[in-house]
Amino acid sequence: MSRTLNKVMLIGNVGKDPEVNFTPSGVKVAQFRMATSETWKDKDGAVQEQTDWHTIIAWRGLADVVERLVRRGSRLYVEGKIQSRSFDDRDGHKRYVTEIIAENLLLLDAKRPEQSNSHAETEQGTSSSPAGADEIPF
Repeated sequence: MSRTLNKVMLIGNVGKDPEVNFTPSGVKVAQFRMATSETWKDKDGAVQEQTDWHTIIAWRGLADVVERLVRRGSRLYVEGKIQSRSFDDRDGHKRYVTEIIAENLLLLDAKRPEQSNSHAETEQGTSSSPAGADEIPF
């Protein structure tokens, strides 16, 4: 029996407010872009930075949490799986996309004034952090 693993863990910042829609069958889906950055010093000692942008997809209850709590600039930990798919665009050209299907997320921002509860909000397959969750132990 062959065993495989498809697991992605990202910590980054949301680029713009999530888009929330429904499938034709009524299932809620949220989509947003998240940036992760890496910095290093090159051989001359100059600081270099590379930013990668990831498309994050959240379904059902996790989409509800994203809709309520995630905004442009939010700092998130996202855990999920990577998925690639192709489609034909309006001109008939085949396009390929790679997305992260979120399974869990953790809000890393300090508590915002509009959040009324001080404890972690938890739903099946979903978690968001309490105020001050600036670090994730690894």
